[in-house]
Amino acid sequence: MSRTLILGGARSGKSAYAERLAAASGKEAVYIATGHAGDAEMAERIARHRADRPAHWRTVEEPLALADALRQWRAPERVVLVDCLTLWLSNLLFSDGTQYPDIGRIDLPPRFHLERAALLQELAGQQGDVLLVSNEVGLGIVPFGAVSRAFADEAGRLNQALAALCDRAVFVAAGLPLQLKGSAC
Repeated sequence: MSRTLILGGARSGKSAYAERLAAASGKEAVYIATGHAGDAEMAERIARHRADRPAHWRTVEEPLALADALRQWRAPERVVLVDCLTLWLSNLLFSDGTQYPDIGRIDLPPRFHLERAALLQELAGQQGDVLLVSNEVGLGIVPFGAVSRAFADEAGRLNQALAALCDRAVFVAAGLPLQLKGSAC
């Protein structure tokens, strides 16, 4: 059983790298997609991602209850690829329809805290291989707007917690993996 966190910026090659690892595992692959089609452009992205994956891979679309999906699909004979955790955080941030102020303190929805804790607890278990894809959003300027800053803060906190739990952590830039923790994949 191994847990691998794969970090990188937008269009860095992190998803393609995770998919190569899943394919090379020789195990049944389950792809948990956290994105949902809120508009035509996102629907097109999802369709393109779906078409790029091997047809025999099982795809599970779960925008919120990620721990439950992992609990259902993790098994020693499988590799589960979760793409992507920052989309999942965004989904949770807006899960209760809150309209956030431009300035001031942000109170995150209760489900945000519950789902995050459930994910970390589920990943502490020893059921099968998991590949977790997440954006590294902390390499740029501090975002303008309270909700953007809260998102960047929470993404950074989640990535740190996952890196501590995972056996391996890899940073991908320009399609090239840089091993941060553990043995090379």
